[in-house]
This record gives sequence, C-alpha cells and structure tokens, in this order.
Amino acid sequence: MCWNLRVTRDPAVVDGRRAPARGAFREFDAAAYAAVGLSAALTVLIGLLGPSAMVPVLPGPAWQPPYSLGVRPDGHLVIAMAAAAIVLGGLGLAGALRARSGPAARPLLVAGCAVAGLLAFLPPSGSADHLNYAAYGRLAALGLDPYAVTPAELPADPVTGAVEEWAGVTSVYGPVATAVHALASLIGDDSVRLTVFAMAVFNAAAFVGTALLLHRFTRADAGLSRRAALLWAANPLMLYHLAAGMHVDTLAVACMVAALVAHAAGNAARAGAVPAGVAGPGGPAVPGGGWRRAGSGVLLGLGIGVKLNAGLVALGPAWELRRSPRRLAVVAGAATATVLLTYGLAGPHVLDQVGAASKKVSLATPWQLAKTGLQAAFGPGAYSSWIQLGSMLLLACLAWLVLRATPRATAPAVSAALVAAWLFAAPYALPWYDGLAFALLAMAAGASWPALETFVLARTAVLSLGYLPAREAMRPADLLWLKTLLRERVVPWSLLALTLALAWWAARAGARARRRSASAAPRP
Repeated sequence: MCWNLRVTRDPAVVDGRRAPARGAFREFDAAAYAAVGLSAALTVLIGLLGPSAMVPVLPGPAWQPPYSLGVRPDGHLVIAMAAAAIVLGGLGLAGALRARSGPAARPLLVAGCAVAGLLAFLPPSGSADHLNYAAYGRLAALGLDPYAVTPAELPADPVTGAVEEWAGVTSVYGPVATAVHALASLIGDDSVRLTVFAMAVFNAAAFVGTALLLHRFTRADAGLSRRAALLWAANPLMLYHLAAGMHVDTLAVACMVAALVAHAAGNAARAGAVPAGVAGPGGPAVPGGGWRRAGSGVLLGLGIGVKLNAGLVALGPAWELRRSPRRLAVVAGAATATVLLTYGLAGPHVLDQVGAASKKVSLATPWQLAKTGLQAAFGPGAYSSWIQLGSMLLLACLAWLVLRATPRATAPAVSAALVAAWLFAAPYALPWYDGLAFALLAMAAGASWPALETFVLARTAVLSLGYLPAREAMRPADLLWLKTLLRERVVPWSLLALTLALAWWAARAGARARRRSASAAPRP
C-alpha cells in the first residue's frame, strides 16, 4: 500500500482520505525493512550451506576460500529459500522505498556493503556463470584466445573442465572483463576454488565501490542518499544476483556509475556548482573540468569493454552535452579511443559470439511468445531478424515515452530511461542485467520516478522467479515445471503485461508533464 503524502489542514488526512495512525505506518515500515533483512539473510544462508542445486561445486583444496559448511542441502529446500528471498526482497524493497520511517542512509550502506563482503567468502549461488568466467580467464592466462577457443577444447584442464553448460561456446564477455578474469586465473592457477574467490573479491570491490560512489553523489540530501542505498547497497535482489551470483554486470555498473560521477564533476568544475542532482550551494569554478570529462569518457569505454550493452549509458552524457560540441567531443573521443584500444587488443574474434548472442531469444522474455507464434503461423525458424526489428522499434517507443515523462533530463536520468526501455524491449534478458537500471535510478535524483522504480523492481522479481535456479544441474526432476511452466509461460506473459503497463503509465505521465509545462508557460 502506498500513499502520496500532501500537507493539509488535518495532518491525519492524506489525499482526501484519513491516513492510518502513526503507529500503523511504523509497523508497515518495520515489516518492509524486516523483509529486506530476511531476504539478505536467506541469500547468505544459501551460500553458507554449500554445494546444492543453487550452488555449483568448486573443485580445489578445501582450505582455500570461499568457504561453506558443506551440508549439501536438498534441492527443494534451497530453491524454496531462493524463492522466499526473491519474494521477500521484492516486497520488502517496494515497501522500504515508500516508508516514512526507517534507518538513515549510512546504516543501510554499511549493512549492504558488509553483506556483499561476506558473500565474497561464500560460494557463488544462483547460476554457474562464474565457472564460465574462470574458464575464459584460464584460457587467456594460458595464452589462448577465449574468443576463438572454447573450454571444451581443454577438457583435461581442471578449470576449463569444470564448466557446466557453456563448455562449447566461446566468450561473449568484453575484453576488460576477460582481463579481470585472467588476473584472477593467474592468482588461482589450476584451482577453480581460488580462481573464483579472486573473482569474488574483485566483484565485491566493484559492488562496494559503486555503493560508495552513489552515496557520495547523493550525500547532500538525506532522502536521496537513503533512496540510493536502498536501490543498490541494501537492495536484496542485487545482493542476490550481483553479490551472491557474482555476475560480470557488477564490473560494468561500477565503470558506468564512476563515469557519470566524473561527468557530473566535470560539469561542476566548469560551472562552479555541485554535481547534478545533488543539493548544495554553488561555488567558484575550479580547473580540471576537461580532465574530468576525459576521465568520464575513459570510464564509459571501460564499461563498454565489460559488456557492449552498457554503452547505452553513454547516451545520457551525450544528450546533456548536445549543445556543447567541444565538450561532447572530449567525452566521445576518450570513450571511442578506449573501446577501440581494448577491443583491438582482444583480437579479431572478440565480437564473434556477441553477434551470435544478439540473435538469441531467452525463454522468459515476451519475445519467446512472439517467436512461438511466428513458428505456429509460418513454420519452423528462428525469425531472428523479425524479432530484432520488433525489439528495436519497441525500444525506441518505450524510450521516447519514458523520456517524455522525465521530470528533469539529467545525464543519469536519460541513461536510466534508455536502460529501462532496453530491459523491457530486449529479446534476450536475464534478471542480473537489471543492476544497471537500479544504479542509474539511484543517480537520477532530479528525476525520481517512484513508478519507474516499481516497474523495474517488479520486472526483476518476476524474472528472478523464472530462473530458479539459472542452471540445469542438480535441479530435482519434479521441479522441471519451474522451467517449462514458470519460465516459459507464466513469466513471459507477466512481463508482457508489465511492458504494456509501463507504456501506458509513461504515455499518461508524459501527457501530464506536457500539460503542466503548457499551463506554466507565460502567456503573450
């Protein structure tokens, strides 16, 4: 339940309705935060219990981190725990974002970072992607090209031989991600366990670093800072996917958030003001704006070097600098040079798997329904070009609608709108991709969208339930319906309904914004 609070003569009246007593609000708020905490605790417990349907086995000496109790719990139990963590986390976060009382930003920040740090010492859970990372890093450390050589070509190697589902596929990840994984491989050598731990340390550092940057960016306003902590550091769904799941997306998010912070600092240095979206007095202009903008471009390029689709974030600064060609050229030039350098050093095959992956349709997106319908109507086929065209048109439509509803088109707000539109429009999407949207929404202080936050949160929760777990190994046979019913039918229809609702909300919100602008404009 949510109320839009306004000041009236009677403080107990809200939007023409009598609000619940203050004690009722506190109970509601306490329940929301309790759900957030319980969700995080369940995520920690899943890893602590050790190998299971949710936690892949990590070969290597037992004395090496990460550590667990080695209980080997039943698959039904850990999957039920994961489902509870997702449901409690989604509902709890929705309530906490609208709570009238609760912890301040700093305790939330500390708690979230502490959980992320703890999870680095526990085996990753939810999927087996970290085994792919370790294998590609191992190939690079051995002097082989992970974009041309598959892990299956080295079946006797203890690291490449541990891959579960993608052993016959070359790397789809960017060269910056591969460089990090290669460094972890050099640390871990032929131990999967130690290699994964090294990657987990890098991942936790990126997660915590992002949390600190978001806190610094919003620190001048207590409400915005608390909101940022909830959307990232203390977000139970991000702890579940990015901290416990250890997905490479965490590195991309860290680069992009740092890029936007540097971009705002460059603007502030030029104008003598604080970064966009942060309350506070202005001051005299300080030198260094050009270097900060160049640094922003380099960070944007590094983020693209982790995952290509993170490049959507670069359109936010580009929009903000559209009337300043010289400053735009500095950012774009630095970003382009960084991308060309990183991808050029990776070799001629670096984009091979990206091209193949761009034609795929994941089972849980609404595009799977479109693919099935096209096959029923026109016969067998992937219809990838039709689906790609449809997704691009949907992306453009959603982005336009959401941008029209943007209260303040700052660089983070534009980036957030575009990334949110992409998430809802993409034919291939997984729940941990949503971390980028949450981080950008946390930065979009001048364009706070409770509704958009709710749509993204609902999407993440629904899609997360569709991937319980995101691996086939050790899933109990009687839970196959989680894939055939939930992932392939229920979740796509639910996401289709959410997408239509998002478009409807954005259209109405944009129309209201236009009417307000027209009424506020001076009359001749």
